[in-house]
Amino acid sequence: MKHLLSVTDIQNDILSIIKLADKLKKDPWGYDNLNKKILAMIFEKASTRTRISFEVAMLQLGGQALYLSKTDLQLGRGELMEDTAKVMSRYVDGVMIRAKEHHDLLEFAKNSDIPVINGLTNLEHPCQALTDIFTIQQCKKTFDVNLTYLGDGNNVCNSLLLASSLVGMDMTVISPSGYQPDENILAKAREYAQNTGSQIKITANLQDVEGADVIYTDVWVSMGDERDKKQRLIDLKEYQVNSDMLKQANNDAIIMHCLPAIRGQEITEEVINGDQSAVWDQAENRLHVQKAVLCKLLGRS
Repeated sequence: MKHLLSVTDIQNDILSIIKLADKLKKDPWGYDNLNKKILAMIFEKASTRTRISFEVAMLQLGGQALYLSKTDLQLGRGELMEDTAKVMSRYVDGVMIRAKEHHDLLEFAKNSDIPVINGLTNLEHPCQALTDIFTIQQCKKTFDVNLTYLGDGNNVCNSLLLASSLVGMDMTVISPSGYQPDENILAKAREYAQNTGSQIKITANLQDVEGADVIYTDVWVSMGDERDKKQRLIDLKEYQVNSDMLKQANNDAIIMHCLPAIRGQEITEEVINGDQSAVWDQAENRLHVQKAVLCKLLGRS
């Protein structure tokens, strides 16, 4: 594994990353695998969990992280991704990028001599998806579950399809027409599913939440979609995760949300803070999973 740009990059490493994340979670300060290593973090979009978890991860592993917004760099004045990647390769040991466009991430990685990690693009969010399947495994003690995703089939949904199919987890995506996941990623997930036995279902039928072991949702208006906010709220209003929706799932179903959450839109207050919510464990697990990823890419595992 040279980079983590997509979940497809870790198809042979996904189980070892999950195993290592569990080890690191149990002993957060017990490993200095990245002693004297430096991670540069480029943010073209705002961040809470990604920035904090990567900075803490590097600190706990004995390294250091540098926060760089686009306006801090010459990228903000039009310098090429190619040039930035070549220069940064001479300074630091790895780069994490939260980019607006996935093709910019790919261009950076193409010209980088050091590992590059996708901290979110408009197409994928692999660190989140890895965290999600790790959280499910911790909660359910198995991947033999039915993960049901409701709402906008966005970057998180795309990466979840790939990750769940790689570990043999069933996944149902319930989204209205026009909001379903990327067709190319869906095709790749189905290819993986043929080998692992994962069952993938894409539907607009809300009744298909019946039998879910995990109910997952995300915001309806992602960063960059603000101009379509009014229409999105209309189109997705029936896909809210609320107490009535939860009653259709299995009695021990857990609720997941990658945050930030807009209460009263995609999820209600009583559900996100209810007894079945795994949201806060899920948020914490970003730290442990990303530490495992960093160890795989920058250090010794």
